[in-house]
Amino acid sequence: MTRVLILTEADLRKIVQLDIDAVDCVEQAFAALATKAVEMPPILRLDIAAHRGEVDVKTAYVPDLDSFAIKVSPGFFNNPSLGLPSTNGLMMLLSAHTGLVEALLLDNGYLTDVRTAAAGAVAARHLARPDARIAAILGAGMQARLQLHALTLVRPIEAVRIWARDRAKAEKLAGELTMELGFPVSAEVDAERACRDADIIVTTTPSNRPILDAAWLQPGQHVTAMGSDAEHKNEIDPAAISQAAPYVADSLKQTRRLGELHHAIAAGLVNESADFPELGAIVAGQTAGRRLREAITLCDLTGTGAQDTAIATLAYRRAVSAGAGQAIETTRASGDPS
Repeated sequence: MTRVLILTEADLRKIVQLDIDAVDCVEQAFAALATKAVEMPPILRLDIAAHRGEVDVKTAYVPDLDSFAIKVSPGFFNNPSLGLPSTNGLMMLLSAHTGLVEALLLDNGYLTDVRTAAAGAVAARHLARPDARIAAILGAGMQARLQLHALTLVRPIEAVRIWARDRAKAEKLAGELTMELGFPVSAEVDAERACRDADIIVTTTPSNRPILDAAWLQPGQHVTAMGSDAEHKNEIDPAAISQAAPYVADSLKQTRRLGELHHAIAAGLVNESADFPELGAIVAGQTAGRRLREAITLCDLTGTGAQDTAIATLAYRRAVSAGAGQAIETTRASGDPS
């Protein structure tokens, strides 16, 4: 007889927040990619173009962790017009020793939101200037909100500009964030104006054409691009990849296939075999991040299964400690199923 722990979004929100512990957890996952024999297969994706939908399945086994996660992550980007969230999903946590299911995390995408924002904080921690104070956020959805909250955990942010195609949405978010964070957050009509003199720029949209022009970038800026997690998505002008020193991938094999790097390769601006550092190698001290104060740095985040295993394992450990969730018993006869 085995027990499976069922955790709802409400359970998970009580035990896992976007805080420095979550940032450190995701940072350790990046380091593991650089220093351990992590098994992380390619992302499986199902596209449902008729409804502007996609479903990603990600997983990874990280040595020294007792469990591994398999995540199913739908994104249906017409949902807001129906009064529904654009993302949701769940994670399954299995024992790395027996393969038995340990927990079902019915998070509706909450843990993905947390780990994605935490990854943005890791990128800023290692690539943005230590004195970065002004941020520009392109987009006005959930990740726009969370990426800004994450930035405040690692850099002394004191002013923010938000741009989105939907100006009313940008203005609403700016007002809410000003109240939440206690410093001015303004909505800009023009994306270029939002980025001008910003220390950190974060793109947070599912756009399929660039919303950030390479000509706008200025010395000393850091860019985190987190929306391009499919071949058709493209937030950054491909020419920006050539300007970055360094360009950094969360997983180079992924960004060559579906990240912003993918579009620079397709445009003939970058050789397909060109080598670039990964964020994990910078975290682990294997290579340098920002080398010069005046450099333009760019981190391409496509999302990794290692992040999902890390945040799911953290949630499970905390749930067991807190006695959270509901355990159900399952039975199955032992022996060869054949």
